[in-house]
Amino acid sequence: MTQYPDRPPRWDVTNIYPDLNSAEYQADFELMNTKTDALFAYLDQHKIEKRVTDPTEANPQILAQMLDHLVSEVNDLYTLFGTLRAYISSFVSTDSYNTEAMRAMSIFQQKGVRLQQANSRIEGWIGGLGGVLDEAIDIGELTKSHAFALREIAQQSVYMMSQAEEDLAAELSLSGANAWSKLQGTVTSQLNVEFELDGETRKMPAPALINLRTHPDEATRHRAYDAELAAWHSVKEPLAAALNGIKGTVNTLNQRRGRQDALHSAIDMARIDRETLETMLVAMEASFPTFRRYFKAKARRLGKESLAWWDLFAPMGKADTRYGFAQAQEIVLDQFGSFSPGLRNFAQRAFNSGWIDAEMRDGKRVGAFCMGLPKVKESRVFLNFDGSLDSIFTLAHELGHAFHNECAREKTPLQKQTPMTLAETASIMCETIVFEAAIRQAASSEEELAILETSLISDSQVIVDIYSRYLFEKEVFERRKQAELSAEDFCEIMERAQAETYGDGLDERYRHKYMWTWKPHYYQQGLSFYNFPYAFGLLFGTGLYAIYQECGDDFISEYQDLLASTGEGTAEDLAARFDIDLRSPEFWQNSLNVIARRVDLYETR
Repeated sequence: MTQYPDRPPRWDVTNIYPDLNSAEYQADFELMNTKTDALFAYLDQHKIEKRVTDPTEANPQILAQMLDHLVSEVNDLYTLFGTLRAYISSFVSTDSYNTEAMRAMSIFQQKGVRLQQANSRIEGWIGGLGGVLDEAIDIGELTKSHAFALREIAQQSVYMMSQAEEDLAAELSLSGANAWSKLQGTVTSQLNVEFELDGETRKMPAPALINLRTHPDEATRHRAYDAELAAWHSVKEPLAAALNGIKGTVNTLNQRRGRQDALHSAIDMARIDRETLETMLVAMEASFPTFRRYFKAKARRLGKESLAWWDLFAPMGKADTRYGFAQAQEIVLDQFGSFSPGLRNFAQRAFNSGWIDAEMRDGKRVGAFCMGLPKVKESRVFLNFDGSLDSIFTLAHELGHAFHNECAREKTPLQKQTPMTLAETASIMCETIVFEAAIRQAASSEEELAILETSLISDSQVIVDIYSRYLFEKEVFERRKQAELSAEDFCEIMERAQAETYGDGLDERYRHKYMWTWKPHYYQQGLSFYNFPYAFGLLFGTGLYAIYQECGDDFISEYQDLLASTGEGTAEDLAARFDIDLRSPEFWQNSLNVIARRVDLYETR
């Protein structure tokens, strides 16, 4: 096995604050409190709360001044709040044993409840302005530039409870949904398993064990699968309790707020309509036979009739190379440069400035993400780099998120509130750039097969597995209305959802019934149905890449303008800039056809 040993980096956040006890951190924390107090005083003075404003008594000029003031203050608070939250998270996500950071997060979240309560008062008040809101927006300078955000707030305010109920819900979230989420994060990040690898028995954190699914040796993958299932079995009860707590809370609040169902708020947050979602889901379901062709072709390569779960991520072709982080960096920079010098230069700054935490270690959470630091207009990228080609694609993906943040760096926090559907646009584009360049530069058919395999693994996860997660979450929400579910119930629902999507492409004896335990998205009160936006992002990004291939460099400036504007329009309206109709089955099918051609190529290799 070819090795390129070098240690993946840890991120540096000292340019934000020196440490959690520093005078700079404390000053911003106190400033957040002071500005929150001042905001509440303003709300009290002007009687800003959920109510209906009499249009005959409303003065649009005065309302415009009030809205301008509120927009300015909320943007300032969001900048402080977002920076402090991300800074504390930089410690919590990478070291769950850090009790100082855990305590800082708890204190911060308690203070954050007040901002949430202020927001609900503002949102309720804006929703009660009726037709006067449009008049006021046309008068104020800040209101004009924040028109989309203000109108969206007014539209969503109809799904608010009374002011007292919203305040109580915000306070109870600390000891309810947030506490359940913390429990899941702590349990999964501190789970270690004794595992023999390369003749040595060692304690492996959950991310490292999960990443063995890409190991070239089937016996190792099989043992890792068995060890993983046993590990999740050992903690299934606290995680089932956490999931019941989260989903029960969401169901109760959705009912009290007048939501149609659990999916309703997720669709609104995604800034799409049900027609768009249903059109995409129908296209995804129609593509399952194509993915099953891929699964069966892979099984044949392994000398099997169907794939076991531990084979889904098995490498193919010239897959024995393990990349050091320095080489991964070089690959990403070279291939980003093939798209745009600006993208390459940005990524180089991220590498040089210590924006990336890629090292796997005990106490570090599973997965990958990118978070913004609004005060300094920077991002930080989190992943668990294991030297695989897939890790390089993940690195490119998360740097895409960071580039998205960079394109919108001059926007205010209210203007940058991007839905999850569009938040995947730049990440998918960057991942596609690396994949396409890697395929073009493949030195042999075996290397091409390895690259193709890595891409199809990712594509099948985002289309087939994401759909199974959607089905899982949908049924969990529906059944949780009637009663709590046992850990066995969650496992049964998960296996049935996998059977429906993977079909005969996956050996029915070896699915993954514990997938619900370690995916953090299920455990976020405000992120129900976090799954389908990934599929949207893949297919939308694939469609955009096809336009780029047609238009070349002329596409780039329009694309960057789109990234800067993803917080200021619906997905349907923003897609229309590129003559894309998201309610048309043809668009989704065309994107899926790109993946189908990869499957066709795979079958010939």
